[in-house]
Amino acid sequence: MSEIAAHGHGVRGMSRESLQALAGNADPGKFGKMFPRLAPLHAEDDALFKLAKAMRDEKGDTGDHPTLPAGYTYLGQFVDHDITLDTTPLDKQRADPLATQNFRTPALDLDSLYGDGPGLHPYLYAKDAVGKPPGPRFLIGRADASAGFAGTIPALPNDLPRNAHGRALIFDERNDENLLVAQFHLLMLKFHNAVVDHLEKTNSGLKGMALFLEARRIVTWHYQWIVLFDFVERLTEPGLIRKIKHEGRRFYRFRSRPYMPAEFAAAAYRLGHSMVREAYSHNAVFRPDGFTDGTLDLMFNFTGKSGQIVGELAPEVPPGPVGPLRSLPSNWAIDWRRFFDLETRPEADFTLNHARRLDPLIVPALHTLPGHPDDMETVAAREFVLPFRNLRRGSQIGLPSGQDVARAMGFEPLSDMQLSRGADGEAAAQNGFLKATPLWYYVLKEAEQLHEGLRLGPVGSTIVAETFLGLVHGDQNSFIWQRSDWTPHLPSKTPGHFTMADLVTFVDDINPVGDGRGED
Repeated sequence: MSEIAAHGHGVRGMSRESLQALAGNADPGKFGKMFPRLAPLHAEDDALFKLAKAMRDEKGDTGDHPTLPAGYTYLGQFVDHDITLDTTPLDKQRADPLATQNFRTPALDLDSLYGDGPGLHPYLYAKDAVGKPPGPRFLIGRADASAGFAGTIPALPNDLPRNAHGRALIFDERNDENLLVAQFHLLMLKFHNAVVDHLEKTNSGLKGMALFLEARRIVTWHYQWIVLFDFVERLTEPGLIRKIKHEGRRFYRFRSRPYMPAEFAAAAYRLGHSMVREAYSHNAVFRPDGFTDGTLDLMFNFTGKSGQIVGELAPEVPPGPVGPLRSLPSNWAIDWRRFFDLETRPEADFTLNHARRLDPLIVPALHTLPGHPDDMETVAAREFVLPFRNLRRGSQIGLPSGQDVARAMGFEPLSDMQLSRGADGEAAAQNGFLKATPLWYYVLKEAEQLHEGLRLGPVGSTIVAETFLGLVHGDQNSFIWQRSDWTPHLPSKTPGHFTMADLVTFVDDINPVGDGRGED
């Protein structure tokens, strides 16, 4: 029996206290609270900053998750951009957190990819001919020819489409803020185009808008399946989604339409920050013993939204004023074998990147975000420490403590001894966070103490699994609503199942730079 099953029952068996946790949360708008009756935990910035500083990962390779490939970190970021876009100033969120507006639909519907379709957002789509309306396929950008080890890597169709100023022609520009999420967005564009090709080859008889709509449905349903049964179950436990689907959601409930729970968006789902690596073996060119490692700094530099031309690391880029890239150099096209386990037997210099463990330790690069001042001890410098920003956000919007959420769910909270382990735990104890712990930190500490950082504990698992299942269930176009017994049908390793490895294999653009040598 799972740890979650051992502590709770389905909706019919809910305690009075659990039912009270749901009261008063009827269609609260696009953001709301899963536990609106729990008291908020407010903390002083000084105490939060001391805890944030202690949440620093210096473990090296010993902090790697042994079975979770790093590609899931950026699937997680892509999903986050698909379901949330909050432009409300933080002071207004603090004044009325339930009234903040989520300008992204709280659904796994890929609106961040499709926009409103070829009719209303034609700039996203390719034309079959000059003068013709946009067709059923996405535009794909070109990565310009660049240097390899022994020659030139030719121009490749491996960048986001861009305008003359290097701005990505995509519906959500946040997906061009770092190279890994940009390449993931590109992968999803190519996935759609591959599904269109598949439909044409299988003689579906569909054309024009009908072909586009059917491809979009297939892509979206397979994506929803991946999120629920590949991504979420890797973070929580196998079988949890099916269990909750069968027994009912106990805490994330709504009367007519989904909302975005603050406990999820500002705490539990920020688990992805603990998964980020300091550097990646990106492809055969940018890796240890290659041109240079694929560091986080470079992942931000080689984009159009955040990026700058870095001539000394990309000698093929002509010298000129520092500014946004007009296009990606071809030697930065991703090698997906290094981010998802495709069970290949590659060359000796190959490295599969692993995500970091789910624990409270965040890599140093996220403690010194781009643009940080030289003196990181000033109050102004705190804005460049990502753990502090997360902790303060939770306090400002009035999230309850991890212990209160655990008790409301029927779980035994972590003990003082569990919470105080490690340098970060010592900081939590010294700053009064053992009895009432910030929810984001609690979720990560729970994963560390109960599962050695390999998966979430009961509080984190319940919030994440129920939220994602609810977002899909509440979408009338989703596979759960339209055809609850549906299973994936695209080619896959396991019939009736579909994973990120299957998606990458289906697109069949796995390692465009090859061995990195280039052509003479």
